Amino acid sequence: MAIVLEGVSKRFAQNGQSVDVLQDVSLTIADGEFVCLLGPSGCGKSTLVYLIAGLEPPTAGRILVDDHPVTGPGTDRVVVFQEAALFPWLTVLGNVEFGLKMAGISPASRQARAYEFIKLVHLGRFAQAYPHQLSGGMKQRVAIARALAMHPKILLMDEPFGALDAQTRQLLQQELLGLWERLKITIFFVTHNVREATVLADKVYEISARPGQIKRQYPIAIPRPRSEHDPRLLTIQQRILGSLEEEIAKVVKEQVDAEYILAPRGPVVPADRNLGSHI
Repeated sequence: MAIVLEGVSKRFAQNGQSVDVLQDVSLTIADGEFVCLLGPSGCGKSTLVYLIAGLEPPTAGRILVDDHPVTGPGTDRVVVFQEAALFPWLTVLGNVEFGLKMAGISPASRQARAYEFIKLVHLGRFAQAYPHQLSGGMKQRVAIARALAMHPKILLMDEPFGALDAQTRQLLQQELLGLWERLKITIFFVTHNVREATVLADKVYEISARPGQIKRQYPIAIPRPRSEHDPRLLTIQQRILGSLEEEIAKVVKEQVDAEYILAPRGPVVPADRNLGSHI
């Protein structure tokens, strides 16, 4: 399914004031495309996921899925968050079955479908295990299986691998690409990791510091599987990092309320400035 955002803005009330989180965001994601969204902290990336999922309404603009306005949640869209959010009292099978049960699918059908996707994420031997018996990467596999078992057309992923170690993250990235190529669904993937975005995506959107606006679009026309050492990929990463650095600079300056120098190793604030609670 294709996703189109037209002039989407979102405003929240905070401490008695209105805060513009997103402003005039327009983008297009083609049917079956894998798109990543990159941006600094607090720029509205997660909010955009909530809007597309129909969990929050936009303040202005509209969101279309296959030319139909998004007015609320739908079974055509599912979300995988950074935290797996599994039910601790249910087994892996029970967690993957849960959404199917809520959808009114018969016990036999939902169990068969749940097993299908548990095997697809390589957890067949752990179907009767409980969340506390699983590693972080295994929990995310369960969350992905639970989402895919609903047969969505669109998979929305909000930094799903952000809390994992580098080795597990890389493994799950490759597994996700395999699932995407097999199932031919549309994926909208939020991340703060430039390398992750360029390895995964057909196209990367960069969003500015708050209020978030689409700043640039980067097509990644490099065949898969991609090597992170590919000079073409490294060139694109440097372009993105150079542009993203400008937005990170705005965020840091706002948060510490001080002038600083953005050195290669990170922001450096003069020692004579007292950061107080901003640290």
